[in-house]
Amino acid sequence: MVQVIAEGGARMERPRPSASRPAVPLLRAFRMSAEERFVKVERTGSIAIVTIVRPDKMNALSAEVVADLGAAFERLAAPSDEPVRAAVLTGTGKAFVAGADIAQMATMTPVLAKAFSDAGHRLMAFIESVPFPVIAAVNGFALGGGLELALACDFIYAADTARLGQPEVGLGVIPGFGGTARLARRVGVARAKELVYRGHMVNAAEALAMGLVNAVIPAAELVARATEVATEIGTKGPLAVAAGKRVLHRGQDLPPEAACELEAQAFAGLFGSDDQREGMRAFMARDKAKFVGR
Repeated sequence: MVQVIAEGGARMERPRPSASRPAVPLLRAFRMSAEERFVKVERTGSIAIVTIVRPDKMNALSAEVVADLGAAFERLAAPSDEPVRAAVLTGTGKAFVAGADIAQMATMTPVLAKAFSDAGHRLMAFIESVPFPVIAAVNGFALGGGLELALACDFIYAADTARLGQPEVGLGVIPGFGGTARLARRVGVARAKELVYRGHMVNAAEALAMGLVNAVIPAAELVARATEVATEIGTKGPLAVAAGKRVLHRGQDLPPEAACELEAQAFAGLFGSDDQREGMRAFMARDKAKFVGR
């Protein structure tokens, strides 16, 4: 179940689904799990903090957690009178996400393993596609599926106590939620190969040096700092931020000329919007822009 805490402390919960749901759902779409507690969403205005709440399992990504995360981000991306402009994703306890749920995976057949991988890929792709930036606040261990989840976010802030890695080869498998693709894009193929083949962990300082994370922040200040940056982003033109995210994501796989054409089209498309007029008016008037997202 996804629990939402709105500004002011009001709690809203979605109805509990039938308890007859299979232990490892195929997750053809983002569906609510039969479990509770796995994801908490807090809203302060247009900023959302999404927290994975499974500390007894170090926030391991079971099929149900994947479904809850998908449902949470689907709700945040839905049309609203006050749309989300930026989000922070973090975990509770000692881990951001310590990996996928090994106990659940251990009994999977190849068919179920493919369904589980497909569900993870859909979640990561959906997070990449939402029209607002998502900042991963890695508060502890981000291993296996946890690092893959962080890599699907727009950028990563790590606590100074964080440990990151892709240890799947030690279990006789490889990353299954997009790690091989996104890790190579983030740190380069050679670094990605070393991390995947060795399956070792790196500390926050090492992750920063290789470009895996954007910044290292004292653990006690991590979520506050990530929220501060999210709030700053929320003051910018939301159409422009969404266009920047879309063009950066799509353009990285295009030849330079095609990527520049994509950029030019998005740039031109923003002209004539209320936000473009307001932003340029405010600049010339030395005023603070009030963007409305249209």
